Amino acid sequence: MLTPWFSCLLLRGAVVGLAAGLITGAGPAGAAAPPPTSLISDDLVNEIRGWLDTPVVDLSIAAKNEATADLRQSDVDRLDRQWRAEVETDDQPLITEILSSPLSNYLLQIQAGSLGLYAEIFVINNVGLNVGQSAITSDYWQGDEAKFQKTYDVGPDAVFIDAPEFHEGTQTWRAQLSLTINDDLGRKSGVATVEINLTELSRRK
Repeated sequence: MLTPWFSCLLLRGAVVGLAAGLITGAGPAGAAAPPPTSLISDDLVNEIRGWLDTPVVDLSIAAKNEATADLRQSDVDRLDRQWRAEVETDDQPLITEILSSPLSNYLLQIQAGSLGLYAEIFVINNVGLNVGQSAITSDYWQGDEAKFQKTYDVGPDAVFIDAPEFHEGTQTWRAQLSLTINDDLGRKSGVATVEINLTELSRRK
């Protein structure tokens, strides 16, 4: 019988393969004209809020917020350096801890179920540290980036859509949508970032 971690690895591989096999843009010509981010409608944002509104998201963020409440910035920087170093090696205790969490498994299932619309999903806590993610990110701390500063630092209803970027591997345009996550009392608790495949979204429209 496959272990849960190995099964998760297989699913991650399948998601990457699915994204690579989708209908893509027209190479360099497509790269010159990205689909507009206005395709990311209020309905899509509300759909994302819907699948984020679940106990596995709320409980995971709450636990992470409690665990990191006493961290100093120097501690955060140390953890971020550890993560970046692990990305380059086979010994990945911190990365494995996050990727094997119930939240990461849930986000991976959401990504797989989107059939290529979501290229990546990750959830950040109230100090900008990763809580769960569908794939390995290059860094662990997002607190110094616009995805956090233009959502969590702005307010509970904040939504931020970053500029589109062309993904060479799949020849598709992508844009990151980030929004503030709130707890049951309406207080800010974290942030979710969803990388939208704009080329696929345009095809569906």
